[in-house]
Amino acid sequence: MLKRIFLVVVAIVALFSIYVALQPSTFRIERSAIVVAPPAQVFAEVNDFHNWEAWSPWAKLDPNAKTTFEGAPSGEGAVFRWAGNKEVGEGSMTVLESKPDERVKIRIDFVKPWQGTNTAEFTFKPDGPRTIVTWAMFGEQGFIERAVCMFMNPDKLVGGQFEKGLASLKTIAEGKAAPAVADPAQP
Repeated sequence: MLKRIFLVVVAIVALFSIYVALQPSTFRIERSAIVVAPPAQVFAEVNDFHNWEAWSPWAKLDPNAKTTFEGAPSGEGAVFRWAGNKEVGEGSMTVLESKPDERVKIRIDFVKPWQGTNTAEFTFKPDGPRTIVTWAMFGEQGFIERAVCMFMNPDKLVGGQFEKGLASLKTIAEGKAAPAVADPAQP
């Protein structure tokens, strides 16, 4: 009887392991928002890590997190380091590529609560007097990460934070945009 139970448990673990191994080894989480401001205005908020405290959803999760800035003041080479509570962890972000009014590409190095490296990318697409801003994060997933994703949905968790951040970014960028910029969709 014990032997059968053991074999059943081994079979379940083996099937689960095979299922996890067959999951995609990469991930991508992406959200977009329409901002009634020119691409230059939205780009400026993202390209400078000093501005992130005002709109980043993670800054609101731990207002007491320790933060430092290194390298360039903004754009390529700018580095932002943080160490906070269990909600925000510890790590750094480095701007790898900065194309004015088009794209900001960032390497994210997580230290706590887990170690890993991912890429974040913001793109800015003009749409008349508006900008379609897209925030994406992508990277590789090892076996453990794929197994964890079987029980929690990172797209919902991180994607929800992206939505909050984009809403705050929208409010700030639109508030700083020239008063002459009006949303043609509004009466």
